[in-house]
Amino acid sequence: MAKLELTCDDILKELRAKQYRPLYYLMGEEDYYIDLIADYIEENVLTDEEKEFNQTVMYGADVDIATIINAAKRYPMMAERQVIIVKEAQAIRGMEEMSYYLQKPQLSTILVLCHKHGTLDRRKKLAGEIEKAGGIVFESKKVRENQLPAFITSYLKRKGVDIEPKASQMVGEFVGTDLSRLTGELDKLIITLPKGLTRVTPEQVERNIGISKDYNNFELRAALVEKDVLKANRIVKYFEENPKNNPVQVTLSLLFGFFSNLMMAYYAPEKTEQGVAAFLDLKSPWQAREYLTAMRRYSGIKTLQIIGEIRTADARSKGVENGSMSDGDILRELVFKILH
Repeated sequence: MAKLELTCDDILKELRAKQYRPLYYLMGEEDYYIDLIADYIEENVLTDEEKEFNQTVMYGADVDIATIINAAKRYPMMAERQVIIVKEAQAIRGMEEMSYYLQKPQLSTILVLCHKHGTLDRRKKLAGEIEKAGGIVFESKKVRENQLPAFITSYLKRKGVDIEPKASQMVGEFVGTDLSRLTGELDKLIITLPKGLTRVTPEQVERNIGISKDYNNFELRAALVEKDVLKANRIVKYFEENPKNNPVQVTLSLLFGFFSNLMMAYYAPEKTEQGVAAFLDLKSPWQAREYLTAMRRYSGIKTLQIIGEIRTADARSKGVENGSMSDGDILRELVFKILH
């Protein structure tokens, strides 16, 4: 049976319960979760008085593995434990030498290694030795675009705020999968909510993040699904007139993701909301409704052709065989080819 990996929430739950591990190896492509765990430890494990002598923050480019191990072996001063946080741990050479420390780790030390933009090879013995010594190897993975609405909803819920599904889609599609930037935008939204209100609407997103509730990628996709030619072209015109808030490559990326998923949906064993949602790994069945509608509007062959056209448009937006086409021209031509 495969070992169940701890999530960020699992680790934070342990920390809040004051259940500490001797070593946290935090790694991966998504900075947000690494920072969330490391910042919690830095801010909450020790009191302000204890931090004076017992909390150390190092940077991987400035220290070697021997310095880290020697610091970890020290005993705390006038405190139950010490905290050592090593940022940019990916720059440390000879990390495998940590094995010697792990044979008998100092249990009064909490050692946090933050390895960003990469991972420790789990096939090597160090990962197993960390876990054998009671430590944690946590991989912070990038959130996929189809997971953004669930992330947004969950993040706001923890802050006591609800968000309408359309508003969630708008924020996710506009900001993208950079969770640090996304949570910053969400925090701004919370601050701008009128007193007494705890629900984010599309109108509030429009006012405070600068996304039009009627002219955005979410609405363009909906227009294409419904084959609403007039609405689709109005949105393209708006995008052309407001290029700063509607970069064509973001639109192309989102359309590519949708039609790629649509291509996969044809292979779902059950063509129901629940069946398609499960097959595409969507967080809720309502997200599958657009795919079911699109399957009635577009054949599998047409969908394959659309994916090819999006690839061509993407290449042109980057200057390949572009001629003198503007971003608006590229998107207008693509929408025409999708709809006809």
